[in-house]
Amino acid sequence: MTAQSREDAEEGAGASGRATLPLNQQTERLCNKTSICSRSYFVVVMVFFHVYIVNVIALLFYVHYNSAQEDDSRSRDTRDTDPSNVNSRDAPSKVLHQRDFSLPRIEGIRVGHVQKVSLTPGKDHLMRTLSMKPLLFEIPEFLSEDECQVVMQLAHLKGLMESQLMVQRDHEELVKELNLSPEEIFNLLDVNQDEQLQMTEILTHSRVRDGIWLTPDTLREIYAGLKADKNGDGLLSIEEFRLLSSDAFQRFLQQKGVKKSQLVRNSRHTWLYQGEGAHKVLQDIKERVIRLTRLPSALVDLSEPLQVVRYEEGGHYHAHHDSGPVYPETACTHTRLAVNTSTPFETSCRYITVLFYLNSVEGGGETAFPVADNRTYDEVSLIQNDVDLLDTRKNCDKSNLRVKPKKGTAVFWYNYLSDGKGWVGEQDEYALHGGCVVTHGTKWVANKWINVDPDYQRQTRYQQLVSQQPDHTDEDDTSTVSSDAHSSSLHQDL
Repeated sequence: MTAQSREDAEEGAGASGRATLPLNQQTERLCNKTSICSRSYFVVVMVFFHVYIVNVIALLFYVHYNSAQEDDSRSRDTRDTDPSNVNSRDAPSKVLHQRDFSLPRIEGIRVGHVQKVSLTPGKDHLMRTLSMKPLLFEIPEFLSEDECQVVMQLAHLKGLMESQLMVQRDHEELVKELNLSPEEIFNLLDVNQDEQLQMTEILTHSRVRDGIWLTPDTLREIYAGLKADKNGDGLLSIEEFRLLSSDAFQRFLQQKGVKKSQLVRNSRHTWLYQGEGAHKVLQDIKERVIRLTRLPSALVDLSEPLQVVRYEEGGHYHAHHDSGPVYPETACTHTRLAVNTSTPFETSCRYITVLFYLNSVEGGGETAFPVADNRTYDEVSLIQNDVDLLDTRKNCDKSNLRVKPKKGTAVFWYNYLSDGKGWVGEQDEYALHGGCVVTHGTKWVANKWINVDPDYQRQTRYQQLVSQQPDHTDEDDTSTVSSDAHSSSLHQDL
C-alpha cells in the first residue's frame, strides 16, 4: 500500500469512526482487552447479565413483601401484649413470657427546653424542662381556675384527714423477722467500720422513728434524755447504742411530747376517685394526664386516685422519694395482693408523679429538689456540718431547685430510670423532693401517681386479674380501698 493510499484510509476512518486495521489485527487487539472473541460468546454473556438483573429485582420484591408481613405480625403481637389491652379475657398467655410493649418516655433535651404538648382539643400547652436528673417538667395553665376551685371543694366535701407517714411494717417487727441482734444492726449502721456510730450514719439509715423526723438536734436531745452519749461527743459505742431500744425511745417521747414541727409531714389530705361516675372535672384531669404522659389508659385507670393535700401555715413535708428501690425481694403495693407475693419489703412503685398546684401560696410552700442535676448522689453527703438538706423547715434555700406554687401549674417527673429496653429500671435517686414550710397563707396541691411494677410479668398478670373482676364505681368504697392499700407503702407524697 502506498503512502497516499494509507493517508486516504486514515481519513476515511476518521470520517466513518471505524478502525482501519486489518481484521486479524483488530480481532487480536479486542481479545487482548476484553476476552470476547466471538459473537456467540458475547450473546451468552449478555443473557447471563439480564438473568442476573431479573433475579436481583425479584429478590428485592421478596424482601419487601416479607418485611411488610413481619411488620404486620409485629403490630398484631404488640396489640396482644400491650398492657392497655390485656383487659381482653382471651389475651394470649405469651404476654407473661415476652415483653413487646414499651413505656413511652418524654425526652427532656436540656434544662430550659420548651416543647408543645396537646392536652385539650384546640389548645397547645408549653412544657419546660426543669431538670434532667430527675427528668422533671413544668406545664403552666394545666388546670383552669375553675377546675382548681372544683377540686378543692370536692376535697372539702369528702373530708380531709391528718396526714401521717405510714411505714409498711413495724421496725421492731422486721428486726425480729430478720432475726437481727443489736450487734448486727450496729455493724450495718457503722458504714466506715470504726466501731462508733456518727450521727450521719444513724440518720442516713434511720431517718424516721415512730413518725418523728430525726435531725442532728433531735438526736442530741434524745441522747441526753436517754443518757446514751455519756461523754457528749456525738458518737455511740455498741454499749451506748443498746440504750436506744424501742421501749426506751417510746417512753422518752411520751414524757417529752411531740410537736407537729417534728413530724415527717404536717398536712391534711383526702383521696378523690376519678373513674366512671366521678365528677367531670376529675375525669378530664385524668384524661389530660394520659395525654401528657402518653401512657396507656389502663395503667392510669388502675393507679391511685387523685390525692388532694392542704398545708396550713407552718405545714411542710421533709424531702423523700415517692418510691423506694425495687430489689428481687421487694413487692409493689398495687400488685402484691393480685400476684400473691409474700415479702417483708414493699414499696409503692410510683413510676411517675404529676403534682398540681391548686392555689398560689403567699409565702413559702415551694417544692424543693435538693440534689437535682447534681453530678453525683451520696446519702451520707446530704448532711454536712449539721446542714441537713432533707430538712425542708430549715434548709429549703439550699436545694438545687425550688418550684414556686402557682395556681393551675403542673409539674411531673419520673421516679425511675428506663431499663434500656422500654420498661421501668432502677430508682432515680435524684428525684428526692419535699415541701418547704408554708410561711404565709395556705397551700393546696393534688397528686396523681402512675403505678407501674418494674416486673413486667407481675404488672401484666395484675392487669389480667383486675380485668376479670366486676367493676366497682362507688366513690367512697373505691377511694377507701385505694388509699388504704397505698397508705401502707413506704412513702406518701406532697
